[in-house]
Amino acid sequence: MKNYIIRRLLTLIPVLFGISVAIFLIMQLIPGDVVTGILGIEETPELRAMWEKRLGLDKPLVVQYINWISGVVRGDFGESFRTGAKVFPEILARFSISAELALLACIVAWIIALPLGVLSALKRNSISDRIVRIIALLGVSVPNFATATLLILFLALAFGYYSPIRYVSFLENPLVNLEIMLFPAIVMGGSMAGSVMRMTRSSLLEVLRQDFIKAVRAKGAPESVTIMRHAFKNASIPIVTLVGMQMGILMGGTVVIEQIFSIPGLGQYLLTGIFQRDYPIVQGTVLFMAFIYVFINLLVDIIYTYIDPRISYS
Repeated sequence: MKNYIIRRLLTLIPVLFGISVAIFLIMQLIPGDVVTGILGIEETPELRAMWEKRLGLDKPLVVQYINWISGVVRGDFGESFRTGAKVFPEILARFSISAELALLACIVAWIIALPLGVLSALKRNSISDRIVRIIALLGVSVPNFATATLLILFLALAFGYYSPIRYVSFLENPLVNLEIMLFPAIVMGGSMAGSVMRMTRSSLLEVLRQDFIKAVRAKGAPESVTIMRHAFKNASIPIVTLVGMQMGILMGGTVVIEQIFSIPGLGQYLLTGIFQRDYPIVQGTVLFMAFIYVFINLLVDIIYTYIDPRISYS
């Protein structure tokens, strides 16, 4: 296991290198530039040349990339072109907010998806199964931004409720923080629940058809023990795989939701950087998100060995 983890961590290097090159080149292709945004109508050739030199944009692209990536290797993601603030500390501060939102969304998804997925598998082709499948289809089909907008309108028009605009951390005031995070988590968790629900149903149905389940029932084991200890445990590997992928996707999927609900997380930070053509912010944030996604996949692979002892990495 130790050697496997080391090998997987080493594979991060070429993956993150490729992502860093791709995002650096993509930022150069986006129309407009940060200097024009800073100077506006006051732009002159002299001022433009001065700002390009100050920001390091007067150098060739290869030199710009080497300067940036060498800083990343040292833990320095550069400084914001707009504010001059260090990017990496800002990423870490906002990551804690996005991570909290993603974790709450996962909890919401699990609470909804796992019981309904199991119910759908056990009541196959019944009315309950059809209802669950419709709910899952809606969760997968309806975009997050549409659900979020409709939820805000419904709460405002039906109950006159408006979620707090100013963000409050969990340590500062847990109740207000949960009030801010609850509805975004429900929106994101509902979307994730659709996929997990369908995977739970299909995986459990496949396991329930296998001979060892018939043998367990033939021995007189209670149905609850048969389902939860034997069937669900063996059906959980595809579910864990999907949940791991979804958790990684959630980190990037918070971009729109954080903007709609005014949550100052990593997604809103990235979107602000894109609008302002702030290259260090965008490049650093995307690279950090990629690292988190690959790291979560590694954790999922490790969890496999605890779910199924037959799986071994040597």
